[in-house]
Amino acid sequence: MDEDTIICRCQEISLREILKALADGARTIDGVKKRTRAGMGFCQGKTCQHLVARILSRETGRSMAELLPPTFRAPVRPVRIDVLLHGDGDE
Repeated sequence: MDEDTIICRCQEISLREILKALADGARTIDGVKKRTRAGMGFCQGKTCQHLVARILSRETGRSMAELLPPTFRAPVRPVRIDVLLHGDGDE
C-alpha cells in the first residue's frame, strides 16, 4: 500500500501519518487517534477503525484480538447560547 493512501477519509489521514504516529510511540488505536485524529471525523471511525487496527497489528506484530478497543464519544454539535440560558424559547 502506498504511504499516500488515505486511511481516514473524514480527516484525510494518510498511511504515512499513521506510520509516523506508530514511530512516535502509539501502541493502541486510541494512541493513533490522539496523534492523528483518525477516527474523529463524521463517521466516528466506522470507516477507518478496522484499517488502523490492521496497520497497528501488522506494524507491532500483535494480533487484532490483543489490541485494546478504542474509546468513543458522541459527536458534539453547536448549540446557541440563548437555548442554554433560556430554554428552547417556547416560554
